[in-house]
Amino acid sequence: MTQRIAVIVGSLRKASWNRKLAQALAACAPSTLSFDRVDIGELPIYNQDLDDDHQPPQAWTDFRDKMKTFDGVLFVTPEYNRSVPGVIKNAIDVGSRPYGSSIWAKKPCAVVSASISAMGGFGANHHLRQCLVFLDMPVLQQPEAYIGGVDKLFDEKGEITREGTQQFISKLMADFAQWVSIHAPA
Repeated sequence: MTQRIAVIVGSLRKASWNRKLAQALAACAPSTLSFDRVDIGELPIYNQDLDDDHQPPQAWTDFRDKMKTFDGVLFVTPEYNRSVPGVIKNAIDVGSRPYGSSIWAKKPCAVVSASISAMGGFGANHHLRQCLVFLDMPVLQQPEAYIGGVDKLFDEKGEITREGTQQFISKLMADFAQWVSIHAPA
């Protein structure tokens, strides 16, 4: 059985390193997973008044409905000021409301952070994990994935040039496939 995974990338840049990394992660994943990138850049900023008045923007409704169809989520994020980019936090907020109707609950996930720095987005990774645990998402614990030097990771075709990194992400995706098979809601 193939399980559908939503890929949420925290960078909106056209030439995003994180988007390239998300593609590389999907390419080396076991065939038991299929991936669909979910764009979050056009989601209006969350305002609870719109939900309270039963007038959520269509983009929120479409996002919530689409996310309900996935078996798991792969978050791939850069680090902005030791945290996640605002677009990821906004997507989390939109999906977690209205209260009691969260689309995130019980959905298994993994977090991969990438940065040009040696720390690989450690702060963003852990800040995002904190939010996901609160949302009752089973977060893959090991291996933790902080990809440093991402600006030197890809060749001109977008393929990973470091053998050790390629082996690491292959193991990560194999472990994620197993995690999803154990934790995905029936």
